[in-house]
Amino acid sequence: MRVRVHFSSHVRSYTGGCAEVEAEGSTLAELMEDLERRFPGIRFRVIDEQDRIRPHMNFFVGTALTRDLQHPIRPGEEVHLLAALSGGAGAAAP
Repeated sequence: MRVRVHFSSHVRSYTGGCAEVEAEGSTLAELMEDLERRFPGIRFRVIDEQDRIRPHMNFFVGTALTRDLQHPIRPGEEVHLLAALSGGAGAAAP
């Protein structure tokens, strides 16, 4: 099944600058296999050596946040691969 995948800017260097692509997969694992075939290196950027989603990465399938690579992807759903952000403006120093 083909689905639309959206990428945050920090992984676009692996997709040739593409913000979104169509890819094949009925689970996140299958989707990542297809993306790795097309964009070598992207899988290691988001999946660790223990086959877990890296802590700073977030996958949304439709509107659901998931950390499970076996999460199903239904027809018509879109997948967003986003990096978690941290930091920002805190309280002003005295």
